[in-house]
This record gives sequence, structure tokens and C-alpha cells, in this order.
Amino acid sequence: MKLLFKLQSLKLLWTLKLPNRTFHGHPRLLSSDVYSQYESVRRGKQEIPKYFNFASDVLDKWSEIEKAGKRPSNPAFWWVNGEGEEVKWSFEELGFLSRKVANVLTKECGLQKGDRLILILPRIPEWWLVKVACMRAGIIIIPGTSQLSAKDILYRLQASKATCIITTDKLAPAVDSVASQCQLLKTKLMVSKGSREGWLNFTELYQNQSADHSCIKTRIQDPMIIFFTSGTTGFPKMTQHSQGSLGFRPLLSERYWLDLTPSDMIWNTADTGWILTSIASFFDPWVFGSCIFIHNLPQTDSAVILNTLCRFPIDALVGAPTLFRMLVQNDLSKYKFMNLKYCMSGGEPLNPEVMEQWKSQTGLDIHEVYGQTEMGIICSVFGGMKIKPGSMGKPAPLYDVQIVDKNANILPPGQQGEIAIRSKPIRPLGFFSEYLDNPKKTAETERGDFYVTGDRGTMDEEGYFQFIGRDDDIIISSGYRIGPFEVENALIEHPAVVESAVVSSPDPLRGEVVKAFVVLSPNFSSTDQKSLICDLQDHVKKTTAPYKYPRKVEFVKELPKTVTGKIKRNELRDKEWGRI
Repeated sequence: MKLLFKLQSLKLLWTLKLPNRTFHGHPRLLSSDVYSQYESVRRGKQEIPKYFNFASDVLDKWSEIEKAGKRPSNPAFWWVNGEGEEVKWSFEELGFLSRKVANVLTKECGLQKGDRLILILPRIPEWWLVKVACMRAGIIIIPGTSQLSAKDILYRLQASKATCIITTDKLAPAVDSVASQCQLLKTKLMVSKGSREGWLNFTELYQNQSADHSCIKTRIQDPMIIFFTSGTTGFPKMTQHSQGSLGFRPLLSERYWLDLTPSDMIWNTADTGWILTSIASFFDPWVFGSCIFIHNLPQTDSAVILNTLCRFPIDALVGAPTLFRMLVQNDLSKYKFMNLKYCMSGGEPLNPEVMEQWKSQTGLDIHEVYGQTEMGIICSVFGGMKIKPGSMGKPAPLYDVQIVDKNANILPPGQQGEIAIRSKPIRPLGFFSEYLDNPKKTAETERGDFYVTGDRGTMDEEGYFQFIGRDDDIIISSGYRIGPFEVENALIEHPAVVESAVVSSPDPLRGEVVKAFVVLSPNFSSTDQKSLICDLQDHVKKTTAPYKYPRKVEFVKELPKTVTGKIKRNELRDKEWGRI
């Protein structure tokens, strides 16, 4: 194989110059020869590998390095639940256990390469085992948040044509309530100490399984993960990523946003259903042989998070802006972090005042990261780079990011336009493959030679990008992407609602929240409004994922519309944000 890093030995993973941690935009983690190869691939002068599998070409190579005594003794994975339970795995143990799970999926469940599996688990170790096992077997993973409702699960099962689902006993009843409508669903696995009719017990099966499993050979463009991502109209789209776009990409670029070594430990607090967890709690840290730390965190509690940072040797913290907004409400002088050196925030813009408060109380900067489900990390404020409050930094390697107008013309510094990434003549590694079964939506992301993100922004003279806002109606609250259609669809099912429009509304803690403007049915016009608001909120929580419910509700006589009858959400949003 005339491949970049000679992945069969993955020697790059121990040509790290560990003492040198100041990269200033150059990933000098590699030896000079390998770095030259890296530059050749990055500039399109050398082919990327034809075959690649993250489990065998990265994780198993770290296991070999570990056995040879060339990696620090810290674990590869460290999980706690705050109640005294703890799990620690080396790369060797991760390999051993994930092979057992791969045998469960292939032998007990009959899954084959290319089959799709929906994985809805909270932050528990089994989530990581299943992901690695699926890669070993060539099974396509479809992660989902544990907050999904029965209706959400039904849509995902039907749209994805998944043949297997793995979840907990808490969500099993919701799956059972819709399973009869999913003809392709053959196997249901439950992570639980108990049993349930019609379900296989995941824990019992994998504990009794053999660890003798050969990793399947996968091409770099083979599909690996499908994420459901919200849109402004219609139901969530299936965003498909390949072995290359998520698994191989960090081998090329991630020093720019994630400055880790095999001695380091990273904690990302994002939900398992989102791409950030796949990036920051799976692929990218493990490329560097780092330890991934996970706290079960059934609730986001600032005291628990701060005490965890004091008790465990966590070097890097990744969280949504909401996390840091919560943390600075505390007297941080009471807490002495054991090892924390690097903080990153992503999912939505972080208020400059929060960055200042965090810096003044902890002495640590917060580095902003900007990305999308379709692209992964697009821009970041990397280590050693000057921090500009309100800026999300500079483009990641492989991406030529520009501000463009509606005709895809590049705009000069300081002028507002749409954030776009050059996709022609060569589509960069890191791009999603497609919106599955939706060629129209896939095509709509292209404008001229660019992929357009749907976000508006500016770029200054130094090449720093600043996020202005969504060019469409997506709401980003506490790092969660929420499409107005999903909330409006839930509201319209309530007998009190004739019509509704959902937009973002400013919030000091979450950045923005869901607000619903509701036109009431005449039959409910005399109902007590406070109780009706609570009723509508509870209805949405039960109909769709609870995080989508409207925290603000305003009753109106009519909604602003265009002459063709389309709701002017932008007018409502502008009014809400004080721009009118």
C-alpha cells in the first residue's frame, strides 16, 4: 500500500514529539519524513489509503504500542457514575471486549457488513464497546439521544431501515410501542440487569461470547455512521459519514483543535447522540492514544462537574457554552482543579463575558470550536493562537473556508455573508458522504464551488471567523440543534393549537431557547393561559424529545405571512432578538 502513514504499523503514533506542545497551527507531532507525507496528502499530491478501519488501523495499533511498553500506563477509557462505580480499560482490554461484542452482533444477531444498527444509550461504557464492535464488523452505527420519544424512534427506524436496535430498559417500552410498524427491525438488544420479552440481554450475551474475531476489511469511503440532523423543514435528515470522513480525518488535522498526547485525559460532556461525542470522546483522542474520561452525568450539575475536575486528572474539558455559563455562576475559588489545562466550547457562540469570568477565576482560556454534523470541526481557536473574544478561530486543515454571497462569490474581509467551504474540484476528506435517500437536499448544500453551511458570519483581516447567526431557522439551544418543524408538528397535534411558529429567543444561560407563537382554537380562548402553557409544554415533551419543548410560549391572534402564505419566521425572530 503506497499509503500516507504506513497504517499497517501506524508508526506515526509513536513518532510523536511529546515535549513539544506548542504547534501554532502546524501539527509537528510527526517525524520529518512522515510530516512530509502528511503535507503531500493534505495538499492533494498523494493518494489517501484505499482501505481503512479505525478499529484495526488505530485502536489495535495502540494496543500493540501499549504491549510494547511505549505508551504511558494511564487507561484508554475511564468511566465513573458518581455513585462509586468505575470502569477502566486499556487499549488491549478495549480490543478484547469489543471483539466479544462484534461476535454478539454477527453470530447472535446475524448482522452483516452494511447492516444498520440504531444505538440509543446514555453515557455508559457499552456505548463505546458497541461503536468499536460495529466498526470491526462493518455495521453502520446510527446514534440517538436517550431523550428520543416513541415517535422519534419510529421515524428513525423506518427512515434508516435499521435491522437492529440497542437501548436500555428505560426506552425498551417506547421501542415496543412502535416495533410492529417497522418491518425490517429483526433484533432488539437491551443493556439491563433484567429481562424483557422479545429482547436479547446484551450484557449476558457479550460476557459469554468468544473474543476471537477478525476485523472486516473496509474501504475508506465505506459508510460508518449516520447522524439524524434537524432541518428547518421536514423531518431530520440522515447525514452519512464514512470510515475516512470521521475515522481517518483526525490523522491529518486534529492537532489544530485538540492538542493531546498519550499522557493526557479529555472529558467531553456532550450527549452520546451528537457528532461532538463521536469526535471529542472517540475518534480524535484515540488517534493520539489519549485517555477518554466519561462521567455518566444523568443530570448536568455544576457542583458534580466542578468536583469531578478536582478529583480526576482531566487535562482537557469540552462542553457547550451552557456548561461554562453554569460553571461561572459558582465561586470557582473554592475549587482546585487537579490537572485542567485546556478548555473548549462548541455548539453555539460563547458570550465574551463568560470567557472573561472563567479566565479571571481559573486562569484558563476557553477555546471556541465551530463545526457541523456534515463537516465535523470547521474552525477552531487552537493552542498557542491569539484569542479574540467572539471569534471561532481559523479553518481546520483540509478546509478552505470563505465568506460568500448568494452567488458563491468570495466576499472581502469584514463583509457579512454565508460561511462556506470549498468543495470543488476536490471534495475534502472530512465531508459527509450525502443526506441518505435525499439527493435534492444534498444538492442544495452546493453553491458554485462551495458547500454552504447555512450560517452567516464574517472574516477579519487576520483570517479569524465570527459567527453571526443561522441563515435559516435552526435553533441551537445548549448545543442541541432543534428544527422548528419538529416542535410545530408536535404543537399542532394539541387540540388547542390552530397554528404555530417556532423561533429562537435569547436566554442568558442557554444562549437561545425555543419560543412558540401560538394561534389558539376559539374553544380554548377563555382557558387560563398559564395552565395552558404548561399543558402545551408537557404535550411537546411527551410527543418529541423533551429538550425540544418551547420554554417560552406567546399566544397571538395571527402569524405574519408572505403573500404566498409562508410564515415569516425571520420577522418573529428579529422581533424576539430586538432587531425590530
